[in-house]
Amino acid sequence: MVNPTVHPKSRQPLHDGWQLTAAGGPVPETITGRTIPAQVPGSAHLDLLAAGLIPDPYLDRAEEELAWAHRAHWRYTTTVRTAPAAPTERVDLVFDGLDTVATIDLGPHRVGETANMHRTHRFDIRALLTGDEQPLTVTFRSALEYAEEMAARLGPRPHTNTHPYNMVRKMACSFGWDWGPDLQTAGIWKPVAVERWHTARLAAVRPLVTVGADGTGRAEVHATVERSGLEDATALTLTAAVAGRTVRTVVPADTATATVTVEVPDPDLWWPAGYGDQPLYDLRVTLATGPDGGELDSWQRRIGFRTLTVDTTPDDLGTPFTFVVNGTRIFAKGANWIPDDHFLTRVDRDRTRRRVQQARDAHMNMLRVWGGGIYETEDFYEVCDESGVLVWQDFLLACAAYPEEEPLRSEFEAEAREHITRLAPHPSLALWNGGNENLWGWRDWGWQEPLAGRTWGLGYYTGLFPALVAELDPTRPYSDGSPCNPRAHVDAVHPNEADHGTRHEWEVWNRKDYTTYLDHIPRFCSEFGFQGPPDWSTLTTWIHDEQPLTPTSPALLLHQKAEDGNGKLDRGLAPHLPHPAGFADWHWATQLNQARAVAFGIEHFRSWWPRTAGALVWQLNDCWPVVSWAAVDSGERRKPLWYALRRAFAPRLLTVQPRDGRTAVVAVNDTDTEWVAPLRLERTALTGEVLAAATMTLRVAARSALTLEPDAALTEPGDGRGEVLVATADAVRTVHTFGPDLALGYDPAALEASAEAVPGGYRVTVTAASFARDVAVLADRIAADAEVDDQLVTLLAGESHTFTVTTGATVDPGLFTGPDVLASVNSLHGVAVRG
Repeated sequence: MVNPTVHPKSRQPLHDGWQLTAAGGPVPETITGRTIPAQVPGSAHLDLLAAGLIPDPYLDRAEEELAWAHRAHWRYTTTVRTAPAAPTERVDLVFDGLDTVATIDLGPHRVGETANMHRTHRFDIRALLTGDEQPLTVTFRSALEYAEEMAARLGPRPHTNTHPYNMVRKMACSFGWDWGPDLQTAGIWKPVAVERWHTARLAAVRPLVTVGADGTGRAEVHATVERSGLEDATALTLTAAVAGRTVRTVVPADTATATVTVEVPDPDLWWPAGYGDQPLYDLRVTLATGPDGGELDSWQRRIGFRTLTVDTTPDDLGTPFTFVVNGTRIFAKGANWIPDDHFLTRVDRDRTRRRVQQARDAHMNMLRVWGGGIYETEDFYEVCDESGVLVWQDFLLACAAYPEEEPLRSEFEAEAREHITRLAPHPSLALWNGGNENLWGWRDWGWQEPLAGRTWGLGYYTGLFPALVAELDPTRPYSDGSPCNPRAHVDAVHPNEADHGTRHEWEVWNRKDYTTYLDHIPRFCSEFGFQGPPDWSTLTTWIHDEQPLTPTSPALLLHQKAEDGNGKLDRGLAPHLPHPAGFADWHWATQLNQARAVAFGIEHFRSWWPRTAGALVWQLNDCWPVVSWAAVDSGERRKPLWYALRRAFAPRLLTVQPRDGRTAVVAVNDTDTEWVAPLRLERTALTGEVLAAATMTLRVAARSALTLEPDAALTEPGDGRGEVLVATADAVRTVHTFGPDLALGYDPAALEASAEAVPGGYRVTVTAASFARDVAVLADRIAADAEVDDQLVTLLAGESHTFTVTTGATVDPGLFTGPDVLASVNSLHGVAVRG
């Protein structure tokens, strides 16, 4: 029972009754002078949208119409009634997140000023409380104007995109990116509350969780205690409890920190997805007035026991970059993660869980939180903990030179300290990374001359950040950046060298055909990708300014942010697939080519395990409807790329790869058991005739790759235009063509299909009279909610496959077999013939 004289900390949320008004800038007359309800947490754009004062920012060309908001200022107001502080009571006003440059006033009193979206702000308002209603006002000025002022004050620094996002601590992609809109949000984007407490509170709790060589789990809990300063300091008791074990320690009166360690014999270990289970243990930490005294404050999270390192020990090839979990070397199969909606407060736990589950369902075990976004919500890291998805965490710097002077340096340190501490409990957190492409930018992007000796961030990557990680979270590895050579100074060795550390492979998208992935064997590829449009329903929901749509429709071009994006799509398509005859086929062909390109890279990387130890695709998700590199579009629809990732990242993979001038079959076994199966190899005609065949016993050790060189009779075609190589083991199959699809003699009429209604949707059965490649049912062209269980299915002559479509719509089943819905490589050849 709590001692009645002890008052535990309380929190009073302040989310109701807020109103929004324009406070200055080039605001339209229809908005000037208006006061509208405001949602907190939220943003000004969403409030204006809810009030019917602006179009949906994602619709058609609305982004252009809303450019005035870049220089607008906003005022949020509400009233607060809270009792005056007791004689020994602290009362704090706590903003978990303000976006971004804000002043806070309570009644006539200026409470504080902020200029960092990425950190918590706490203000002591004890002396300001009257017990009566008081106006609470948060005024946001244009973050763009602030950034421009910082650039003038500190000297400009190079950056990508249009605006100097590197001069303000705001989400970089809020200012636009090559996949994101330029909508520059403002608002109270995280919870706000009044906290009342007596004596002391837990200002920070930082558990460092390890497993000893003897298998004992250790939760070493570091706590920082803030005392009220309103009464004589006394000794306090800090208690930590986990897995049925409880340990206490005394926090002396003259001390603000304490450490308590709980040991758990033989805990169940936490593993990444595909390597084991993800057991989690509740850790509860309390601060009390004494061993039997009243509780002042408490903190609770779930932790997991595991060890994690990155092996960067030089070898005869260069410098590896291999994650090692619980002593097991991991091939990191995953993707880069961006904010899942440009309007961050619309992303809830359910949406986050769905997105992480889509990563899991595609056999991913890692997501990289990219440095131009945000430190993600607790929901994100908790879902990754539960799902076994490792998290590579960037510090939030991307594609720019960053000043190391004040006031920015102190903001970088404050936000880094906060988030290193906040994320320490999560077993999914696998790496702290200094930033995105900044080392590379300094080396290759023409920064050195305009910088003229000014700071650009090197002190953060090689000084501040690694020092903070060593101080606050020594249980986790740190990398200076991505890409990065982990063992050489930036001046000495190129940061994007394939043989050392992490590599970004962007020549494929920007300049070269995707077959040139074969030119490099990276130790770890942390970015690579290829563009494709969103799914049909997503695209047509948001873009309709011109009918019929074309790739160059004005609104579609606004939703294509990459430099010469459509040109790169066309050039990437031309060597491989027939030129599409219309927009529907352009949509399908570019989606298909995206899937092909990325899967080609993944299979190459996986075939070189353990030399190559990771492949993180750019990117898993989208933040708005856009032509992009994403596998899942902003409508949460899985693009064909997602299905290609599921196949390319599967635990067991067969892939045909070049080796020393010959054609090899590589079997990849990313499971804990040996893969033993008959391997059937056949060279067949497109019509189904077997021209050569062989069967051998496949035996691939656990977590390894095996390279086999088939007899030339299998790998050298008599007619490359009309033959394929088929390799099959168990239910795993790969089909290798002896030339690009453009050159093969596909039968455009190879498929016959039928469809029928079944409970929950429809069943579509497809039969191939001759070889049919990458068969897909583009079901959302018929019903917006339609999802199909599989895509990109390759059929040999005489084979059938049944697709299951899930939808709540009632439609003619035959629509699912129509020419714009039942798609394949063959259908594109049909378009070329008809043209």
